[in-house]
Amino acid sequence: MSQRPQPPVLWEPDGDRRERANITAFARWVRDTRGAKGVDADDYDSLWRWSVTDLDGFWAAVWDYFGVRADTPYEQVLADREMPGATWFPGATLNYARHIFHGRDDDAVAIRHASELRVLGEWTWGELKRRTAAIAAGLRQLGVGPGDRVVAYLPNIAEAVAAFYACAAVGAVWSSCSPDFGVRSVTDRFAQIEPKVLLAVDGYRYGGKDFDRRDVVAALRERLPTVEHAVVLSYLRDEPVEGALSWEEFEAAGEGAALTFEPVAFDHPLWVLYSSGTTGLPKAIVHGHGGILLEQLKNLNLHLDARAGDRVFWFTTTGWMMWNFLVSVLLTEASIVLYDGNPGHPDLGALWDLAERARVTVFGTSAGYLASCMKEGVRPARDRDLSALHAIGSTGSPLSPEGFAWCYREFGSGLWLFSTSGGTDVCSCLVGGVPTLPVHEGEIQARSLGMAVASWDPEGREVIGEVGELVVTEPAPSMPIYFWGDPGGERLRDSYFSVYPGVWRHGDWIEITERGTAIIYGRSDSTINRGGVRMGTSEIYRAVLALDEVVDALVVDVPQQEGGSRIELFVVLREGAVLDDDLTRRLARGIREDCSPRHVPDAVRAISEVPRTLSGKVLEVPVKRILMGEAPERVASRDSLVNPGALDYFSALAGERG
Repeated sequence: MSQRPQPPVLWEPDGDRRERANITAFARWVRDTRGAKGVDADDYDSLWRWSVTDLDGFWAAVWDYFGVRADTPYEQVLADREMPGATWFPGATLNYARHIFHGRDDDAVAIRHASELRVLGEWTWGELKRRTAAIAAGLRQLGVGPGDRVVAYLPNIAEAVAAFYACAAVGAVWSSCSPDFGVRSVTDRFAQIEPKVLLAVDGYRYGGKDFDRRDVVAALRERLPTVEHAVVLSYLRDEPVEGALSWEEFEAAGEGAALTFEPVAFDHPLWVLYSSGTTGLPKAIVHGHGGILLEQLKNLNLHLDARAGDRVFWFTTTGWMMWNFLVSVLLTEASIVLYDGNPGHPDLGALWDLAERARVTVFGTSAGYLASCMKEGVRPARDRDLSALHAIGSTGSPLSPEGFAWCYREFGSGLWLFSTSGGTDVCSCLVGGVPTLPVHEGEIQARSLGMAVASWDPEGREVIGEVGELVVTEPAPSMPIYFWGDPGGERLRDSYFSVYPGVWRHGDWIEITERGTAIIYGRSDSTINRGGVRMGTSEIYRAVLALDEVVDALVVDVPQQEGGSRIELFVVLREGAVLDDDLTRRLARGIREDCSPRHVPDAVRAISEVPRTLSGKVLEVPVKRILMGEAPERVASRDSLVNPGALDYFSALAGERG
């Protein structure tokens, strides 16, 4: 049991806030109408425990409370609870996009959007519906139907949101990447799912610089042989792209069409997200219409507490699951705010300026961005009118206690700061915010409803007040229905269920405190999470080892005490090669172009050898833990290594850093 002292309470909702919270009304409803024994509207823990012990009762309650509209009813809630392979709501047919547009006021604002290329603008619900209907009709005219894949190489702009909703409406499968991803990384993702249509932009602006992507789009068309049609939006310059259908022509072809919704099975694929492991291609994670619909109705209404009048912003790109989270906010009565560009251009105040202009009420970002603002002395509320802002959300990596304290120094005691963790695998939060609970410095408020999260030791025993593996012991509807190209399910089982059979192992270190709060200590595997985009080490090694001078490599992402993390690359050089400025620049360029700009190392060092196990596996996690200050003998058995002396370098480096 941890002896760590209880951190200070930085915020506590008053009685009025607790009373008007969506989650309070929901708790009373399930207690009064569903016979949810033991549920107390003033005790979140009682509601959480009911949600993870009576799975059928809880998820049926979510379905009914939020008025899910099914074309055919479900036969039962949970037909098979075994993981992997749990079967939810068999027999039901529905459509995610129908719930986005149901009962909307055409004159109300749905989306506010801005970018480095566009001033702040608005789309009403009427505009969004018209554009979505036109794109859906355009897709149908291109022969796209249920189950076909549509891939998007698009920035975080309103057209991308309409395109996704259109794709969902016709029953096609959506997948997107940010246009700052390189050709190889995009191909490694999109080629797996054999898309029929490619939606793209001709370029984008980031940090005040223009990036022409027409050559990348041409290369993608060559490397994606199943693509029958490419549609390109002239975003950077007003010129058509040879051989591609212009976005204007594409929408014009469907102008005036009615927006209709294809009924699909509950587990019909909605989108494919990507989460890299340490070997092989990125995992192509498939989520279903029904699972995402139920999860986001629950998460956004009850945990985010989104309501009419809220303007929800989250800084993201289309390559991060937080984009999928953000576009799902329109399942609630809130509107959303989009931004495409560099959050640090012209300075770190850019997003706070947007929050002032757009009157943002919920400001979502990464822990790394908040840490950068803190380090650079940014004063968000000074000389800005941020009076509309009542909540800040943080995700992507653990937010340090210093980050919590900074937010309350800058915004005062009236701010609800909620930190979340979950990710691409479930496209939601496993642990996160609860609007009726206090905020403790450095801690996540609670485990999310319907998510049976626990901390387990290596023997599979639950621990409280100690760091262990984050596990989920019961199924949830937004867990992947499968990985694309994994017909036998072997890769899915290996990704989540190989350590504790039948129990989801997430790959994070977590502590559940005696108070029910949570602390995330980073990845327990070697996947690199930068800005919420997880990149496998195998992808980085492919870029690094493409240089003749490099014969072996090791890369780790080391959490920093003050917040954020530091990517460190260690290379073994060919005899006679030198790690000079030129080689360092070429290494950075290779990773930037082949992988993503987010994963360029913060430091590159030459080493004599990479530590490996007797079976040849690189010791990424042990090296990471050594650099975090753990003793080498606690993280690796030297008898299991082919070159145990290789760890000495990292021990010495950690010692130098204190």
